[in-house]
Amino acid sequence: MNKEIDFEQCKKCEAELSDDFCSKCGNPKVLKKIDGSYILSEIVSVLNFDKGIFYTIKELFVRPGENVHKFIHNDRNRLVKPIIFIIVCSLIYTIAQQLLKFEDGYVNAGGFGDSAVSNIFEWIQKNYGYANILMSIFITVWIKLFFKKYNYNFFEIIILLCFVMGIGMLIYTTFGIIESITKLKILQIGGIITFIYTSWAIGQFFDRNKKLNYLKGLIAYLLGMITFYFLAVILGLGIDLMSKI
Repeated sequence: MNKEIDFEQCKKCEAELSDDFCSKCGNPKVLKKIDGSYILSEIVSVLNFDKGIFYTIKELFVRPGENVHKFIHNDRNRLVKPIIFIIVCSLIYTIAQQLLKFEDGYVNAGGFGDSAVSNIFEWIQKNYGYANILMSIFITVWIKLFFKKYNYNFFEIIILLCFVMGIGMLIYTTFGIIESITKLKILQIGGIITFIYTSWAIGQFFDRNKKLNYLKGLIAYLLGMITFYFLAVILGLGIDLMSKI
């Protein structure tokens, strides 16, 4: 007589469990208790040099195009998720800027006085994470136009820009901190290096052997930024005009 075996159900997908992990979704049979040890392990996993944020920064500095290419086509577990990465990098910039007060007028709407344009630019300055994500949309359009023969879709290029723009924010932050400590006016150098890195990373992603790709990457990036800020001004002027009607 066969004895009937009782299976537990997975708490996530409700599939039958016969082991410590669900064979369908991979969820553990028993979730680890949230305590001090759990919080510490989560922090360590984020900062992990093998696949955490430090590893991501190192790899994107050394081989940006190759690593983003691998993330899209082969392995999406070694690098920090792109949206999280750009938000974390922008948060680091914002905290450093607020504490050290370097480069207070990076995003400036001088000449517009007390207007909707000034308010929009102030929002951009205080919300770099969201602003960078929005800006990446316009840069993506230009990259898509300049590199259309490579057949990358809109969202894959967004992934590339999240990583690249995140590193750009870290470069700018580093130079801002150094300027605040040493009082040397080097922030503009950081901006130049950021543009060089960006064009290099974009060109390397599409084809490192074609020198023209690096120039096309820089131009696409600049045109995307100009488009973003131009539309921000147009939006602000439109709001001001509507408020007067």
